[in-house]
Amino acid sequence: MKGRKPILLVEDDLIDRMTVKRALKEINVTNRLDIVGNGEEALAFLGKKENIRPCIILLDLNMPRMNGLEFMKRARQDGLIKGIPVIVLTTSKDDHDRIESFDLNVAGYMIKPVDYKKFVDTMRMINLYWTLSELP
Repeated sequence: MKGRKPILLVEDDLIDRMTVKRALKEINVTNRLDIVGNGEEALAFLGKKENIRPCIILLDLNMPRMNGLEFMKRARQDGLIKGIPVIVLTTSKDDHDRIESFDLNVAGYMIKPVDYKKFVDTMRMINLYWTLSELP
């Protein structure tokens, strides 16, 4: 990813966390990866002034306590993610989830592939897009 800012992964599943870490390492992304387990933890993380704002947020939708859609609503309302691209990385193929995500101005909506090689390709595409994008 562009720059030295960290990536924030909002993901409750330990296997998916490890898969993201492994894929980022495999494609030589050296940005620090900060991980929180749900939307409430993400809001708390982003609200702490001592935490470095991430360059991008990778967001699961199906999580306990506060899911990804609830997180985006609150974070946008509170201005916590202004200027931070949010990529939904989920297993949900539900049209309602996709439409609501884009209504909340996500930068992308990616279905987590089950196949690891395809997952790495998905992470490679996310990395390439954000490396080439000119952000404010």
